[in-house]
Amino acid sequence: MSTLRKFLRNPTAVGGLLFLLSISLLALIAPLLYPGDPLAMEADPLLWPGQDWHYPLGTDALGRDLMAGIVHGGRVSLQVGLLASLFGVTLGVCIGAVAGYFGGRVDYGLQRLIEIFQTMPSFVLLVALVAIAQPSVPTLIFAIGIISWPTVARLMRAEVRSIREREYILAARSVGYSHLRIIALEVLPNILPTLIVTASIMVASAVLMESALSFMGLGDPNQVSWGSMIGSGREQIRTAWFLTAIPGLAIFLTVLAFNLIGDGLTDAFNHQRTAS
Repeated sequence: MSTLRKFLRNPTAVGGLLFLLSISLLALIAPLLYPGDPLAMEADPLLWPGQDWHYPLGTDALGRDLMAGIVHGGRVSLQVGLLASLFGVTLGVCIGAVAGYFGGRVDYGLQRLIEIFQTMPSFVLLVALVAIAQPSVPTLIFAIGIISWPTVARLMRAEVRSIREREYILAARSVGYSHLRIIALEVLPNILPTLIVTASIMVASAVLMESALSFMGLGDPNQVSWGSMIGSGREQIRTAWFLTAIPGLAIFLTVLAFNLIGDGLTDAFNHQRTAS
């Protein structure tokens, strides 16, 4: 509870959390707010924000509602960010925990695997994976998760190596607990704070990667996302700058919110360790 109180006393972290909850709520109820197709052409093209209150954020060059695109695009961007990070964190935790706990040849082999992935240019690998497969939301989740796990694995390995010889781990071994049970019940709970902070930063990075891919035309063509909105509006950036500024602001604020939450969690967990 002291960690939660410390987090809630951080105004920037709470502000980031409130914004993230708000944009997540809008994304969840997007089908209720805008039940039609957000890619449908239903108004005059290039209406400016406030020009027609039926379209409060205006329309793009094809007459598509920007507000509908923002709320529906948030569903795609947040879905990809959260699920890709979950996949990357899960894979990284499993590999890093096994490497750090067992050591020896197991550690050596998994270390080489991690290094192979880390020596590849991450974004180039990401583009190649998406380009080879058919661009879709599941493809984006898989590709972003695949390039994200090595960072988590290295962090997990270092954390596990630092605690694997502590008294409570040795006591668990002495009473005959299995390796899986020790890792799951004794090791992971003690490095959960570090894992939570890392995951919050990974979601922000995943949102940025999804936006970059969609901007390049490698997103799901049947789904609107903030990156694809910027990509479709870049040709009118001089005459209708709001087409890129509005979704760009949504990306910026969402990524900032995740980073503020991550910083707040870091301060809260560090305060708990100092107090203990």
